[in-house]
Amino acid sequence: MAHQGDSERRAHDEIGDRLNEEFSGVHPTDTVARCVAAARHGAQEVTGAAPDDLVERIARKHLQVLAIVAAEKRRHSPRTTTGNTP
Repeated sequence: MAHQGDSERRAHDEIGDRLNEEFSGVHPTDTVARCVAAARHGAQEVTGAAPDDLVERIARKHLQVLAIVAAEKRRHSPRTTTGNTP
């Protein structure tokens, strides 16, 4: 028997699948799932609804920002195990 939230859950699973493919090698699947869930919750809180296209755009933006931050951290981290940079 189908439940009321099943179609919404499937849609968000599809969003997660697309974003997992897009950010493969950048973010683990649990990070993508958390971003999709946070985007859905945020959209619901702000607009009173969570249309799939809005959830996907918000989650994608979050993942892009997280990737930029991670790249910056790698760029500024010490290059050797002793903490000395060449």
